[in-house]
Amino acid sequence: MNTKKYCAVLVGLGLVTLSACGSGSDQSGGSDSKTVTLVSHDSWAVSKSVLKDFEKQSGYTVKVLKDGDAGQAVNKAILTKDNPQGDVFFGVDNTLLSRALDNGLFQSYDAKGSDLVKPEYRVDQTKHRVTPIDTGDICVNYDKAYFSKHKLTPPTSFADLVKPAYKNLLVTENAATSSPGLGFLLGSAAQYGDDGWQGYWKKLKANGVKVVDGWEQAYDQEFSGSAGGKKAGGDRPLVVSYASSPPAEVIYADPKPTTAPTGVSYGTCFRQTEYAGLLSNAKNTKGGKAFLDFLLTKQFQQDMPLNMFVYPVIEGATVPQEFVQYGRQAPDPETMAPAKIAADRDQWVKSWTSLVLK
Repeated sequence: MNTKKYCAVLVGLGLVTLSACGSGSDQSGGSDSKTVTLVSHDSWAVSKSVLKDFEKQSGYTVKVLKDGDAGQAVNKAILTKDNPQGDVFFGVDNTLLSRALDNGLFQSYDAKGSDLVKPEYRVDQTKHRVTPIDTGDICVNYDKAYFSKHKLTPPTSFADLVKPAYKNLLVTENAATSSPGLGFLLGSAAQYGDDGWQGYWKKLKANGVKVVDGWEQAYDQEFSGSAGGKKAGGDRPLVVSYASSPPAEVIYADPKPTTAPTGVSYGTCFRQTEYAGLLSNAKNTKGGKAFLDFLLTKQFQQDMPLNMFVYPVIEGATVPQEFVQYGRQAPDPETMAPAKIAADRDQWVKSWTSLVLK
């Protein structure tokens, strides 16, 4: 839910992330090992108390290996699938799911609690190779102070972003290396269709869009509205991020503002869902299955929002008041069928790279 995603925000605000990894006496990872190794992108985070509860109840110690942005982590997991780094992979989203499944990254397991997952997030129902864990919206965020100072109305749609009034204001991530960057590309393709998205990006490039490698650089360095961006001297008041970014800016500010300093252009959103799966050739399959079950518990699902700034996917899980007050899920995000993404993603990324980066 990418890059949902917010370890970089927390670091940018001078906070210690809550991701935890344990170390047991048995590091072999074998079938009888009491260590479960989770491989993830950099934004995995969980409250220490919640993770300790799982370890106490299950008897397993959790070790976490972080492998960069979601796109990088997925690619590395595919390259090492015959001798995987761990037992469970978390963080493959709907933009990259077909690549993982087509390359045999996961083995089948129908996690306990999967019947509680909301129907719109369920995929691969015949083989159960992945388990939906969270969802979020990739959207353009704007710096409220900038637009107020310049007496300029923030953009509300994809179409607005190519208008002269917003020239040289937007920074986005590389669609070839970044999950939110790819989500933004897919959102534009959903909006303008197979025959129109390239023309849209030509206009966006002519209007001065800046492309950086990943979300951390875009949001925490280039974006003028984030706490990290302010410290870094960022000068772009528009950034591709998440609909849950404004609550993060409030929750971790000191002192806390009465309103979020950033806003969301809801007409630019693309719905992202993240999955986890038991890695093919995992050494500790029993422990991996127990960990997947844990990810669908109400305890973990309700812990996610304030750690990874994503939304739960199971029925009955609640979100913090801050999410209700300072941000919301997009009312009508762009979406795309998994089969469509699988069929066109790689060619779109290739065309996008040639069009935008050269």
